Amino acid sequence: MSNLLIETIRYENGRFHNLSYHQARMQKSRHALFEKKEPVNLEKLLTAPTEHTSTVRCRITYAEEIERIEYFPYRPKQIRQLYIVPAAIDYPYKFANRDAFKSLFEHYPDADEIIVEKEGLLTDATIANIALFRDGKWYTPASPLLEGTMRAKLLDEGKLHLQDIPTSSLHTYTHVALINAMIGLSVIEDAKLYVAPKRESIE
Repeated sequence: MSNLLIETIRYENGRFHNLSYHQARMQKSRHALFEKKEPVNLEKLLTAPTEHTSTVRCRITYAEEIERIEYFPYRPKQIRQLYIVPAAIDYPYKFANRDAFKSLFEHYPDADEIIVEKEGLLTDATIANIALFRDGKWYTPASPLLEGTMRAKLLDEGKLHLQDIPTSSLHTYTHVALINAMIGLSVIEDAKLYVAPKRESIE
């Protein structure tokens, strides 16, 4: 089913984190794609996982209605090589189909993670929003591929600032971080950063 969506929620220290942001995104997606106006009540829907004791990744698959809820132990991805790749990808909703991102790794098999560049501007990594640090502030692209829930929370808290970030300005920033529901804002340390040539833009 091509219009299936997913929502990934962190369960840690006995509670589900940032449920209001996940619920808001689910409601926005269901309304835009299926004209569903009634909200999903995540507090009533989710139950604490009993099979796992550490950090757990809760994955909700849904369309007009909830299809399934699954729980997995969370294993953070190790990132040593980070590629910036020009690609014509649109991902305005958190669709379960991620073939466009898989295609990027087929072109760049040495990459542990890829940041998508569109029209000269940084957007998102394949698994996370991004932020770059300069002059005491974290900046996140004003036009991401997907408006992440942790990104929204950090913006509301004033910990992130919106800004267009051209690839050509990378040298003006001192740190790069990934942002998603599972890792919060996580600085990428000691990773090699590669910028792919413009001519290799992937459709």
